[in-house]
Amino acid sequence: MNLLIKQARITDPNSPYNGQKTDIFINNGIITLIGNGLTEKADQEINVSGLHVSPGWVDLFANFADPGYEYKETLETGSQAAAAGGFTDVFIIPNTKPVIQDKSAVEYIKQKSRDLPVTIHPLGAVTKNAEGKDLAEMYDMRNSGAIAFSDGLNSIQSSGLLVKALQYVKAFDGIIIQLPDDKSINPQGLVNEGIVSTRMGLPGKPAMAEELVVARDIKLAAYAASKLHLTGISTQQSIAYIREGKDSGAAISCSVTPYHLYFCDEDLHGYQTNLKVNPPLRTRDEMEALRSSLVKGDIDCIATHHLPHEFDSKVMEFEYAKYGMTGLETAFAVIRTAVPELSIHKLIELLALNPRKIFGLPAATIEEGNPATLSLFNPDQEWTYQIAAGQSKSGNSPFDGKQLTGKVLGIVNGGQLVLA
Repeated sequence: MNLLIKQARITDPNSPYNGQKTDIFINNGIITLIGNGLTEKADQEINVSGLHVSPGWVDLFANFADPGYEYKETLETGSQAAAAGGFTDVFIIPNTKPVIQDKSAVEYIKQKSRDLPVTIHPLGAVTKNAEGKDLAEMYDMRNSGAIAFSDGLNSIQSSGLLVKALQYVKAFDGIIIQLPDDKSINPQGLVNEGIVSTRMGLPGKPAMAEELVVARDIKLAAYAASKLHLTGISTQQSIAYIREGKDSGAAISCSVTPYHLYFCDEDLHGYQTNLKVNPPLRTRDEMEALRSSLVKGDIDCIATHHLPHEFDSKVMEFEYAKYGMTGLETAFAVIRTAVPELSIHKLIELLALNPRKIFGLPAATIEEGNPATLSLFNPDQEWTYQIAAGQSKSGNSPFDGKQLTGKVLGIVNGGQLVLA
């Protein structure tokens, strides 16, 4: 396929064309020419007002529910949702049935997704069945294509087991991704513990349940001299611990979800089950502190925590509804809307450059001779998200009908073009 992109502003600090408004000609998946006034014959031409182009975005934590839960999402529908959200690469968590815990499971994902327009990177389970008891065969999974290791939605509770895992992956420069949550602290908690939980009459989960695990895991990573990524960070104290850990030389990084930047626990009025997430939505002060940390550079990446559910899992009493929301298709616009003071260049660092650097993916620098791995977007276009027009198999999104700023126009990846 030959593609000509006309008058796009390149947003890539690593590119010699950064900040320039120019044409890009792509021949069979390779950036062949960059310059103004290109007239090469192309199978397709893109020429739209306000077009920006950046290295392809990477999501670090999404559930595609395949195998075992294909009624929620599949690799195909998840890939379509990712492309619609501007993501060229997605890390999928191992909480499937069976769990992604051996080389055959990793190879299944790699084989089944090889022709999809989005590159899917399986996360291998740290422990067998993601139960936090015995270590899984991480070395074999790494050799088969696992990008990193995580028990996904199940936070590893045992300090001894986690430090063993960190020491184990250090031998092949692996990374463990942890969703910090001390499950022994008020395990019945449904929302953030505070005024709102009391007013709603719902059991609360204190921020301490996250912060204790963050502080512990940083110490374990430093002790093992191994790499750790903490995802779903939602409190300013957690950010403070991470900042201190980085300053002391620990090989740690972190990510936040778009929805923790947009919503706070005050938005739970009406018992909106699509806002039931883990970690729970925090107070307005915590949300604003998280936004400030994003702008200041304390946060490394964005992770959508895309967690699709079928209709029946959400249309029920709040207490019994499943945790999570879809997030791939709205991530960019939600951040642009919630944190408008965040520069486009900084946002592209969070979405593309930092995750590629941390997890050893190709930089996807926009220059002649490099493979075209691109996200296409208009950072200022206003639009309204409609679930009915979404690509995910599930529709558990609280953003239905909301006006957002920042529109994804498509992706180029692996020689394929997908327009949103």
